[in-house]
Amino acid sequence: MQQVVYNGKIYVDKNRFVEAIMIEDNRITMIGTDEEVLLEAHNAKLIDCQGNTVIPGLNDSHLHLLNMALGYTQVQLNDCHSIDDIITKSRAFIKANPDLCKDGLIGRGWNQDLFIDDKTIPDRHDLDKISTTIPIALKRVCGHSLITNTKVIEMLKLNRESLQYEGGFFAQDDHGYPTGFFAEKACEHPMSLFSEVDLKIKRDLLLKAMDYAVSCGITSVQSNDISDMQADQELIRMIEQIYQNEEALLRYRFQVCFKDLASFTKTVESNNYKLNVKHDWLKLGPLKLYKDGSLGARTALMKKPYHDDPSNFGIEVISDTEAEAFCALAAKNKIQVATHVIGDQALESMLDVYSKVMYKGNPLRNSLIHTQISSLDQLKRIAEMKVSVQYQPIFLEYDLHIANDRVGKELAQTSYAFKTLHDLGGKISYSTDSPVEDANPFLNIYCAVTRKDYQGYPALGYNPQECVDVSTAIDEYTMGSAYVEFQEREKGRLNLGYLADLVILDEDIFTIDPNKIKDIKPLLTMVDGIIA
Repeated sequence: MQQVVYNGKIYVDKNRFVEAIMIEDNRITMIGTDEEVLLEAHNAKLIDCQGNTVIPGLNDSHLHLLNMALGYTQVQLNDCHSIDDIITKSRAFIKANPDLCKDGLIGRGWNQDLFIDDKTIPDRHDLDKISTTIPIALKRVCGHSLITNTKVIEMLKLNRESLQYEGGFFAQDDHGYPTGFFAEKACEHPMSLFSEVDLKIKRDLLLKAMDYAVSCGITSVQSNDISDMQADQELIRMIEQIYQNEEALLRYRFQVCFKDLASFTKTVESNNYKLNVKHDWLKLGPLKLYKDGSLGARTALMKKPYHDDPSNFGIEVISDTEAEAFCALAAKNKIQVATHVIGDQALESMLDVYSKVMYKGNPLRNSLIHTQISSLDQLKRIAEMKVSVQYQPIFLEYDLHIANDRVGKELAQTSYAFKTLHDLGGKISYSTDSPVEDANPFLNIYCAVTRKDYQGYPALGYNPQECVDVSTAIDEYTMGSAYVEFQEREKGRLNLGYLADLVILDEDIFTIDPNKIKDIKPLLTMVDGIIA
């Protein structure tokens, strides 16, 4: 089928626009003026842009689409500004959803740094005011720590003599009893107490999350929803079935975790690192590792102790030895690796690991996710090694308020260094890490371009020398993200031969006041030539 998208300002490349494109089946076969393209159209479906701007479909290179979907079943605490707010909102959620909460309450989104007066982290006594009869686990916004009520501690049979969990910890009071705060891998233990959401419900929620994503202009996601490929086979089959049944609204690439090296070894040695369903929209992507935690929770792994917590260097979630073993096995089996690094020590360690095991020139395109805290020397090394970085500019909306306090002004100056790494020739893609942040890509682009919070602070932007221009932000959200998945010759451009993934915007993102980029809305999202 022939389609013509015309009467638009269609972004082809930096400083290059056309009025119209022709699409045949799912590919762009012609670009040019309205007159040129319409002259070649024969019984084509016409899509009139009415003068609006058109950009390639946006590709979120790292999020958690299933967790985003499961958020519809959990109390959302992002707008809480006190412990009392958390208690009130959680009680109301239980009252409104008795069947959903009869065996326990899960929530997400609290952030003690946003509390107006007392910035104390809640504890079990606070959550006991919500309920003492059902288990409660409320995740911090970053997902790297959580708080529980006393019921959870009792169900886990923790006491003053309990040993700490590997790869994480639970906090203890002055008498040694757990406070209800858990961090990193220790969070897995409270979460194991809650019943899994039924697979059919997960399926429906995932479709709902896809619908939200395409409404925001997202046409591809690279999603970390698998906690262990061996254990999550039913979940993988469910996602495959969505694509086999042609129900999916966007392209999806798996980022896959494993609970340990033995599980990964068993999978690759049995030749099971693969999907059972072949579909152009569905791909199997990298092995996903976690090196450290989050800056907000002070669990990111740092070279020097936290500026505002001098005894704390953060948490090493996986040792260098184990990370090297994972990466060596991945390299041997031609499997890409993507590693979560936030602190500068986590970054240094993984660059060392990659340099030992990856092939010269990084043909597998091993990447680093987040890479928030960095030195200039580390950025140069990233570029020289051709290691790709999946940045989240949207993190600045919150982090610009805490970065100087957490790591000191000098180190903060070379952190969140989107422009510096770009200028060094680094391979960069953009993502939101949703549900840590909203999946809306225009909030993300706003943060990259202005380096301000949503209220417009600071007036000139945080470390404004790292602001990028709009074209760069779009390119890294499209071509950059396509590069991560070896698809840069297939998508990420509205040019000849590329896939017809595009978004028509209600405002001209290239000329609008940058402070208004966050308010842009898609008028139409197309995936593979199909209006989604």
